[in-house]
Amino acid sequence: MSPSTRCTGLSETPGRDPARPVIQGFSLGPYETNCYVVSPRAGTCWIIDAGYEPSELIAHIHSAGLKPSALILTHAHPDHIAGIPEVLEAFPGLPVLIHEAERDWLADPRLNLSVYLGAPISLAPPDKTLRDGDRLDLDGASWEIRHTPGHSPGGITLYWAPPPGAGPGLALVGDALFAGSIGRTDFPGGSFEQLQDSIRRKLYTLPDDTIIHPGHGPASTIGREKQSNPFIRP
Repeated sequence: MSPSTRCTGLSETPGRDPARPVIQGFSLGPYETNCYVVSPRAGTCWIIDAGYEPSELIAHIHSAGLKPSALILTHAHPDHIAGIPEVLEAFPGLPVLIHEAERDWLADPRLNLSVYLGAPISLAPPDKTLRDGDRLDLDGASWEIRHTPGHSPGGITLYWAPPPGAGPGLALVGDALFAGSIGRTDFPGGSFEQLQDSIRRKLYTLPDDTIIHPGHGPASTIGREKQSNPFIRP
Protein backbone atom coordinates (compact mmCIF):
# COMPACT_ATOMS: atom_id res chain seq x y z
CA MET A 1 0.00 0.00 0.00
CA SER A 2 1.06 3.57 -0.63
CA PRO A 3 -0.25 7.01 0.21
CA SER A 4 -3.11 7.95 -2.10
CA THR A 5 -1.90 9.59 -5.31
CA ARG A 6 -4.11 10.39 -8.26
CA CYS A 7 -2.95 8.31 -11.18
CA THR A 8 -2.23 9.89 -14.56
CA GLY A 9 -0.66 8.72 -17.77
CA LEU A 10 -1.79 5.15 -17.31
CA SER A 11 -2.63 4.11 -20.82
CA GLU A 12 0.00 2.66 -23.13
CA THR A 13 -1.05 3.95 -26.54
CA PRO A 14 -0.67 1.25 -29.17
CA GLY A 15 1.93 1.98 -31.81
CA ARG A 16 1.99 0.74 -35.34
CA ASP A 17 3.58 -2.55 -34.36
CA PRO A 18 0.69 -4.98 -33.82
CA ALA A 19 2.91 -7.07 -31.53
CA ARG A 20 3.20 -4.24 -29.00
CA PRO A 21 0.99 -4.87 -25.96
CA VAL A 22 -1.62 -2.31 -24.96
CA ILE A 23 -1.79 -1.34 -21.29
CA GLN A 24 -4.93 0.30 -19.91
CA GLY A 25 -4.75 1.49 -16.31
CA PHE A 26 -7.48 2.12 -13.74
CA SER A 27 -7.01 3.98 -10.46
CA LEU A 28 -9.29 2.07 -8.09
CA GLY A 29 -10.66 2.46 -4.60
CA PRO A 30 -9.71 4.59 -1.60
CA TYR A 31 -5.98 3.98 -2.11
CA GLU A 32 -6.22 4.84 -5.82
CA THR A 33 -4.45 1.61 -6.69
CA ASN A 34 -3.36 1.28 -10.29
CA CYS A 35 -4.75 -1.94 -11.73
CA TYR A 36 -4.14 -2.80 -15.36
CA VAL A 37 -5.60 -4.59 -18.34
CA VAL A 38 -2.84 -5.82 -20.65
CA SER A 39 -3.80 -6.99 -24.11
CA PRO A 40 -2.86 -7.13 -27.75
CA ARG A 41 -5.18 -5.06 -29.91
CA ALA A 42 -8.00 -7.58 -29.53
CA GLY A 43 -8.65 -10.97 -28.02
CA THR A 44 -7.30 -12.20 -24.72
CA CYS A 45 -5.98 -10.06 -21.89
CA TRP A 46 -4.44 -10.19 -18.45
CA ILE A 47 -5.67 -8.37 -15.40
CA ILE A 48 -2.84 -7.07 -13.24
CA ASP A 49 -4.02 -6.65 -9.64
CA ALA A 50 -7.61 -6.27 -8.47
CA GLY A 51 -8.04 -3.43 -6.03
CA TYR A 52 -11.08 -2.16 -4.22
CA GLU A 53 -14.09 -1.26 -6.42
CA PRO A 54 -12.99 -2.87 -9.70
CA SER A 55 -16.27 -2.29 -11.57
CA GLU A 56 -14.72 0.21 -14.00
CA LEU A 57 -12.00 -2.26 -14.95
CA ILE A 58 -14.52 -5.06 -15.41
CA ALA A 59 -16.76 -2.84 -17.55
CA HIS A 60 -13.83 -1.93 -19.78
CA ILE A 61 -13.01 -5.58 -20.44
CA HIS A 62 -16.62 -6.30 -21.39
CA SER A 63 -16.96 -3.22 -23.60
CA ALA A 64 -13.66 -3.94 -25.38
CA GLY A 65 -14.72 -7.53 -26.08
CA LEU A 66 -11.66 -8.92 -24.29
CA LYS A 67 -11.39 -12.31 -22.62
CA PRO A 68 -9.15 -12.45 -19.53
CA SER A 69 -6.83 -15.44 -19.37
CA ALA A 70 -5.18 -14.69 -16.00
CA LEU A 71 -5.29 -12.41 -12.98
CA ILE A 72 -1.67 -11.73 -12.06
CA LEU A 73 -0.92 -10.15 -8.70
CA THR A 74 2.15 -7.98 -8.20
CA HIS A 75 1.77 -8.65 -4.46
CA ALA A 76 -0.93 -9.44 -1.91
CA HIS A 77 -1.59 -6.26 0.06
CA PRO A 78 -5.30 -5.44 0.51
CA ASP A 79 -5.45 -2.62 -2.03
CA HIS A 80 -4.22 -5.03 -4.72
CA ILE A 81 -6.42 -8.05 -3.87
CA ALA A 82 -9.69 -6.73 -2.39
CA GLY A 83 -11.45 -6.80 -5.76
CA ILE A 84 -10.63 -10.42 -6.53
CA PRO A 85 -14.11 -11.74 -5.58
CA GLU A 86 -15.80 -9.28 -7.95
CA VAL A 87 -13.37 -10.05 -10.75
CA LEU A 88 -13.88 -13.80 -10.35
CA GLU A 89 -17.64 -13.34 -10.25
CA ALA A 90 -17.43 -11.48 -13.57
CA PHE A 91 -14.99 -13.99 -15.08
CA PRO A 92 -15.58 -17.42 -13.51
CA GLY A 93 -12.67 -19.83 -13.58
CA LEU A 94 -10.07 -17.11 -14.15
CA PRO A 95 -6.73 -18.41 -12.76
CA VAL A 96 -5.03 -16.29 -10.10
CA LEU A 97 -1.21 -16.10 -10.15
CA ILE A 98 1.14 -14.79 -7.46
CA HIS A 99 4.78 -15.19 -6.45
CA GLU A 100 5.48 -18.31 -4.43
CA ALA A 101 6.67 -16.25 -1.43
CA GLU A 102 3.08 -15.05 -0.94
CA ARG A 103 1.22 -18.24 -1.81
CA ASP A 104 -0.41 -18.26 1.67
CA TRP A 105 -1.18 -14.57 1.85
CA LEU A 106 -4.50 -14.55 0.00
CA ALA A 107 -6.10 -16.77 2.65
CA ASP A 108 -4.51 -15.14 5.70
CA PRO A 109 -5.75 -11.65 6.74
CA ARG A 110 -2.75 -11.18 9.01
CA LEU A 111 -0.23 -11.90 6.28
CA ASN A 112 -2.01 -9.73 3.71
CA LEU A 113 -2.47 -7.03 6.39
CA SER A 114 -6.21 -6.62 5.83
CA VAL A 115 -6.95 -7.53 9.46
CA TYR A 116 -5.31 -4.28 10.49
CA LEU A 117 -7.72 -2.30 8.32
CA GLY A 118 -10.75 -3.76 10.13
CA ALA A 119 -12.01 -5.62 7.05
CA PRO A 120 -10.25 -9.00 6.90
CA ILE A 121 -9.77 -10.50 3.44
CA SER A 122 -9.61 -14.28 3.19
CA LEU A 123 -9.57 -15.75 -0.31
CA ALA A 124 -8.92 -19.07 -2.00
CA PRO A 125 -5.29 -20.04 -2.62
CA PRO A 126 -3.74 -19.03 -5.96
CA ASP A 127 -4.07 -21.34 -8.94
CA LYS A 128 -0.39 -20.97 -9.82
CA THR A 129 2.72 -19.53 -8.20
CA LEU A 130 5.50 -17.66 -9.96
CA ARG A 131 9.28 -17.54 -9.61
CA ASP A 132 12.00 -15.15 -10.69
CA GLY A 133 12.82 -15.74 -14.34
CA ASP A 134 9.50 -17.33 -15.28
CA ARG A 135 8.10 -16.33 -18.65
CA LEU A 136 4.42 -15.87 -19.42
CA ASP A 137 3.02 -15.62 -22.95
CA LEU A 138 0.17 -13.35 -23.97
CA ASP A 139 -0.78 -13.93 -27.59
CA GLY A 140 2.84 -14.29 -28.66
CA ALA A 141 4.23 -11.53 -26.42
CA SER A 142 6.64 -12.95 -23.86
CA TRP A 143 6.78 -11.32 -20.43
CA GLU A 144 9.50 -11.99 -17.87
CA ILE A 145 8.77 -12.27 -14.16
CA ARG A 146 11.32 -10.37 -12.09
CA HIS A 147 11.15 -10.95 -8.33
CA THR A 148 11.38 -7.50 -6.75
CA PRO A 149 10.84 -7.97 -3.00
CA GLY A 150 11.29 -5.32 -0.34
CA HIS A 151 7.86 -3.71 -0.22
CA SER A 152 6.59 -7.24 0.38
CA PRO A 153 8.34 -10.63 0.16
CA GLY A 154 6.64 -11.72 -3.05
CA GLY A 155 6.61 -8.49 -5.00
CA ILE A 156 7.07 -8.98 -8.73
CA THR A 157 7.65 -6.94 -11.87
CA LEU A 158 6.35 -8.06 -15.26
CA TYR A 159 8.73 -6.96 -18.03
CA TRP A 160 8.16 -6.97 -21.78
CA ALA A 161 11.32 -6.59 -23.88
CA PRO A 162 10.40 -5.10 -27.26
CA PRO A 163 11.54 -6.53 -30.59
CA PRO A 164 13.51 -4.13 -32.81
CA GLY A 165 11.43 -1.19 -33.94
CA ALA A 166 8.59 -1.77 -31.46
CA GLY A 167 9.38 1.16 -29.20
CA PRO A 168 10.41 1.13 -25.53
CA GLY A 169 9.98 -1.81 -23.21
CA LEU A 170 7.24 -2.03 -20.62
CA ALA A 171 7.45 -2.89 -16.93
CA LEU A 172 4.56 -3.34 -14.51
CA VAL A 173 6.43 -2.75 -11.26
CA GLY A 174 3.74 -3.00 -8.57
CA ASP A 175 4.69 -1.06 -5.44
CA ALA A 176 8.45 -1.47 -5.81
CA LEU A 177 9.17 1.77 -7.68
CA PHE A 178 7.11 4.90 -8.22
CA ALA A 179 7.65 8.12 -10.14
CA GLY A 180 9.98 9.94 -7.76
CA SER A 181 9.45 7.50 -4.91
CA ILE A 182 9.57 3.88 -3.78
CA GLY A 183 7.25 1.47 -1.98
CA ARG A 184 6.94 1.59 1.78
CA THR A 185 9.14 -0.86 3.65
CA ASP A 186 7.77 -0.42 7.19
CA PHE A 187 5.02 -3.03 6.81
CA PRO A 188 5.55 -6.57 8.16
CA GLY A 189 7.67 -8.43 5.61
CA GLY A 190 9.17 -5.23 4.22
CA SER A 191 12.86 -4.40 4.00
CA PHE A 192 14.49 -1.24 2.67
CA GLU A 193 17.76 -3.08 2.03
CA GLN A 194 15.93 -5.75 0.04
CA LEU A 195 13.94 -3.19 -1.95
CA GLN A 196 17.08 -1.21 -2.69
CA ASP A 197 18.73 -4.36 -4.01
CA SER A 198 15.65 -5.26 -6.08
CA ILE A 199 15.50 -1.85 -7.71
CA ARG A 200 19.20 -1.67 -8.46
CA ARG A 201 19.57 -5.23 -9.79
CA LYS A 202 16.16 -5.95 -11.35
CA LEU A 203 14.84 -2.54 -12.46
CA TYR A 204 17.71 -0.10 -12.95
CA THR A 205 19.40 -2.68 -15.17
CA LEU A 206 16.55 -2.39 -17.70
CA PRO A 207 17.02 -0.05 -20.69
CA ASP A 208 16.62 3.60 -19.74
CA ASP A 209 13.65 4.13 -22.07
CA THR A 210 11.64 1.33 -20.42
CA ILE A 211 8.25 2.68 -19.36
CA ILE A 212 7.30 1.74 -15.81
CA HIS A 213 3.66 1.38 -14.79
CA PRO A 214 3.56 1.46 -10.97
CA GLY A 215 0.93 0.42 -8.45
CA HIS A 216 0.24 4.05 -7.52
CA GLY A 217 0.77 7.36 -9.26
CA PRO A 218 1.86 8.23 -12.78
CA ALA A 219 3.99 6.29 -15.22
CA SER A 220 7.69 7.06 -15.56
CA THR A 221 10.80 5.64 -17.20
CA ILE A 222 13.76 3.76 -15.81
CA GLY A 223 16.13 6.47 -17.02
CA ARG A 224 14.16 9.20 -15.29
CA GLU A 225 14.15 7.33 -12.00
CA LYS A 226 17.84 6.51 -12.19
CA GLN A 227 18.57 10.18 -12.72
CA SER A 228 16.22 11.82 -10.24
CA ASN A 229 14.63 9.36 -7.79
CA PRO A 230 15.82 10.64 -4.39
CA PHE A 231 15.38 7.32 -2.57
CA ILE A 232 17.43 4.85 -4.64
CA ARG A 233 20.43 5.86 -6.70
CA PRO A 234 21.97 3.48 -9.29
